[in-house]
Amino acid sequence: MRAILVSICVAQMVAGIAIINRLANVCNKRLNLLYNQYIVRVKPRQLFALFATYLDFHFAGDYSKVDTLPEQYLLLSNHQSLLDIPLYMRYLDAVRLRFVAKAELGRHVPAVSLVLRSDQHCLIRRTGSPAKAMLELDKFAERVKKNNWIPVLFPEGTRSTDGNLRKFHPAGFRRILERSPMPVVVSAVEGGWNIHSLFDMVRHLKGGFYRVAVVKVFPAPTNKAEQMQILEEGRALIQEQLDTWRQEDRLAKK
Repeated sequence: MRAILVSICVAQMVAGIAIINRLANVCNKRLNLLYNQYIVRVKPRQLFALFATYLDFHFAGDYSKVDTLPEQYLLLSNHQSLLDIPLYMRYLDAVRLRFVAKAELGRHVPAVSLVLRSDQHCLIRRTGSPAKAMLELDKFAERVKKNNWIPVLFPEGTRSTDGNLRKFHPAGFRRILERSPMPVVVSAVEGGWNIHSLFDMVRHLKGGFYRVAVVKVFPAPTNKAEQMQILEEGRALIQEQLDTWRQEDRLAKK
């Protein structure tokens, strides 16, 4: 019964956001952007409050390093589910976050697509020309620099379907840093790899946590070797954090 109630509540939330945002977009672009700010600030908190109340599934953000983050940085993270986006909006400065995401999210996803498009997130086609993808990243890096945004990159390129950390691809990471040099913040998420749909959301999010933590802050790399070192070390640090969390969960179940 609770799962059905949560499904209805999430569907109503998404539908309400989609309708109001569509009207705002048609009527006034500035109003649309202001409503987007409200969405990213408020709705992720409401979503995780809903999960905590009815599914006993809790947001668990580690803020021990957040207060020491630089003014602007590139956020590098593993990727487990579509909920990673509201998770980071709940965790960090939601209004300044801009995600590198697959182009499909920019179309036909209620409450999500219009926000991604109108807030100028970077939407990349998976099967498109590599040259076009690099051009989109170049434009995105310029917007990031101009607006003091925080770019968020999932270098695995797709969500993990089994919780195992995938290979980190360097192309997008290196391109953004070449066009807009900045420090790199490595962060780990854990708790959503088995979520692929709304049905999965209410079926699997029953007791537990969606964890997120900054694991290290690197100074801005100055060359390719430093970029690749950050990518390699960052992946190892994320794996170490995942192993720690999973060990804690195993011990808690004993």
